[in-house]
Amino acid sequence: MRGRLWRAADPRLTEATRTSLVRDLMAARRAVGLALRAEDAPALAQARDRVQAAKVALGERGPVWWTDGAPDLNRRLARNTAYAAELGEPDLQGPEPCARAGAARHG
Repeated sequence: MRGRLWRAADPRLTEATRTSLVRDLMAARRAVGLALRAEDAPALAQARDRVQAAKVALGERGPVWWTDGAPDLNRRLARNTAYAAELGEPDLQGPEPCARAGAARHG
């Protein structure tokens, strides 16, 4: 999404388990939206905790589920990783141009 790498769900999960966890995740995300609209801070914190728990259970956050020693590149720009060559992009160093511009304005 927008050039970032996102960790996939653990492929060792059964389809039934994955489906159940995705259902829990979607319900938790809906609860986040409801809490935001209601400006209910305690409900928002609880809903966000539910989102985190579902994402960890799916393997999208938390300890890595793979065993090949590859680093966790979750949320990193693909163009700043070894995947840049596979994308046919040059391997760029440093933050993305927008981040550099923002840093110059604000720092």
